[in-house]
Amino acid sequence: MSHDAEPLTLHQHRVEALRRALPGPTQVLHTHISTLLLSGDFAYKLRKPLTLAFLDFATPEQRRADCEAELRLNRRTAPDLYLDVLPVYGPEEHAHLAADGETSDAQASNVPVVDWVLRMRRFDNGLLLDRLAAIGELTDAHIDALASTVAAFHSALPPSPPGFGDPHEVLQRALDNLDTVEDSQAGERHRALLRTLRQWTLEEFGSIEALLAERRALGFVREGHGDLHLGNIVLIAGEPTPFDALEFNEGLRHGDLMSDSAFTFMDLARHGLTEQAWRFVNQYVEHSGDVQGVVLLPFFAVYRAMVRAKVAMLRGAQAPAESADATRALDALDRDLHLALQLTQLRQARPWLVATSGVSGSGKSTVALALAESLGGIRLRSDVERKRLHGLRPTDRPGAMLVPMLYSREATALTYSRLAQLARMLLAAGRPVIVDSAALLRRERDALRALAASSGSRFALVVCDAPESVLRERIARRGETESDPSDATEQVLAHQQIFREPVSPEEAAIIVQTDAPAALVRASLVGRLALATAAQ
Repeated sequence: MSHDAEPLTLHQHRVEALRRALPGPTQVLHTHISTLLLSGDFAYKLRKPLTLAFLDFATPEQRRADCEAELRLNRRTAPDLYLDVLPVYGPEEHAHLAADGETSDAQASNVPVVDWVLRMRRFDNGLLLDRLAAIGELTDAHIDALASTVAAFHSALPPSPPGFGDPHEVLQRALDNLDTVEDSQAGERHRALLRTLRQWTLEEFGSIEALLAERRALGFVREGHGDLHLGNIVLIAGEPTPFDALEFNEGLRHGDLMSDSAFTFMDLARHGLTEQAWRFVNQYVEHSGDVQGVVLLPFFAVYRAMVRAKVAMLRGAQAPAESADATRALDALDRDLHLALQLTQLRQARPWLVATSGVSGSGKSTVALALAESLGGIRLRSDVERKRLHGLRPTDRPGAMLVPMLYSREATALTYSRLAQLARMLLAAGRPVIVDSAALLRRERDALRALAASSGSRFALVVCDAPESVLRERIARRGETESDPSDATEQVLAHQQIFREPVSPEEAAIIVQTDAPAALVRASLVGRLALATAAQ
């Protein structure tokens, strides 16, 4: 139920009173819906008394409920940051928080509660991932850890109640973003672009509607983070930690898990980190097993870019006309709209199917991931899918009793069949695929070549090789860690070298010596694929 909102000036006076009452220097920050006061070791978050299409903070009671929702949601991923919800005592001109232990005294004295704040522990803003991205210090290791964290968070969530995730509500939210921007004064100069985005959204939804419904029935709609951009992820003790989950609208929070991950993907691209965006998706898919969700990535990436565009528009509307804040908001709006348009081109008409071949330790997985990042594709790993087919996690180590079954001829045939099934689905969705498998037999390589031909895709065979000493050193090093899916040993390598079938000239393979510097190997491969693109 909506109420008349308090004047925004009342909120501003309350913020100023709290700033004076808090100990020590206090910094005040504003978002389009909240105000943050940073004082000492803590941050205090107040909601602005707004009533918008997607939230209602009109009364103190509504703002308290929202604070409590934010506390609950964020303790799932950042329990050390989110502390409690505190009352703001009046009278208005002397708004203050009770000191520790004084809350009951204030209540007993009937001091009026005029608002509520969420109290959080402060952190180093320089460790926000958007800050690290801006200065070029967001590393591949950060991306890999983030993908693992998000996948683990998602897997622990129960499916949402039946009322959430209806495909037509998903479409309506996407259209609402477009409507909000188009109806604004700032959106007037982007009419043609917005019409293009609207038409694409309707067409893309038509192609994924059935899949959205299927995934909803399978439990992929869950209460995720809802706002998983880089500015809402911070390094705590070196680990990427999501915080500030979207609490004010449960319909925006409960959604397909790929919508959550697409926000991170989009924001990495927004920071110009396209290859790291694809690295994130690949690592997320490897941990989660949700290859099917990649089909939805274009729709949700565009949707998330439009969310950022809408936020920029709202910030611009709240800023004084012709101020620096208004100019920055308009620039962000322009950038986000053009990013959304760029993301509509994610589907490729003739994507690559690249098959790797080589013995254990030859660098196939490293080469395959580098290609996935460069081509905007998905790496499918035989080591991972083999284990998943047998109910194992990628890094599980099978016991001696399970090894013969896991690596039997039948299990290998089933693994290649699974790889082909997943590759066919992704290729049909316009996504390049890099099949990371040994493919030591000619029939295995030919089957992948035939799959590419039947799907109208380009095909390349990349054969990875390295000196014997390098192969053995890599296998030994990998065996010392618990993070690699491969179970290969030196005995496995010796067996592979005996039964592998040499690649013949008619297979037109790209031969890669992977003991060269990684950057050189990557540049050479991308260049040779570019030449092959022209030939095909």
